[in-house]
Amino acid sequence: MIESDVYRTISTPSEALFKDRSSRFLAFAYPVTTTEEIKEILDGLHKKYYDATHHCYAYRLGADGATFRANDDGEPSGTAGRPILGQILSNNITDCLIVVIRYFGGTKLGVPGLINAYRESASAAIEAAEIEERTVDVTFEIIFPYVCMNDVMKVIKDEKPRIISQDFDNLCSITMAIRNSRADVLEDKLRKVEGAGVEKKG
Repeated sequence: MIESDVYRTISTPSEALFKDRSSRFLAFAYPVTTTEEIKEILDGLHKKYYDATHHCYAYRLGADGATFRANDDGEPSGTAGRPILGQILSNNITDCLIVVIRYFGGTKLGVPGLINAYRESASAAIEAAEIEERTVDVTFEIIFPYVCMNDVMKVIKDEKPRIISQDFDNLCSITMAIRNSRADVLEDKLRKVEGAGVEKKG
């Protein structure tokens, strides 16, 4: 189970190659956050590897990993997409798409052989990727008169949110983000700053 405000994902795309009895399996892993991104990547791979036998894939989205899909693309049911998804799940990563492209080599691998090939291909792509931990963040904007600067800065020093943007004038504004588990504490402290307006962005 992924913690409420921490999740694991891959930071950059990676690729790997797996071979079994003349069949070649090209595995690609991508960091993604939307199904639109996924469609774009799949379309691009279909164009580039138009002569491949199968384009099988699985993805998992969201900090909680609740959105996922596996696709066998014509391979026997459960022999491709599910083993790929299994590797995403066993590595406890999300916001990730793995595509395994097969070039058939003339020798049938059978169901166990296919499951193994797609599992090993996905595993190799994940192994080649950099996995990083990220937090689910909540963003706040605080608008305050310049005279309140010390009070606001004390809260920021104590709670250490990540500053996204700031504008200091007669009326100042700071946009900041903090991990979900600390959001209530930060919001409470910011709202106690007299004369300040606080907006929770999500």
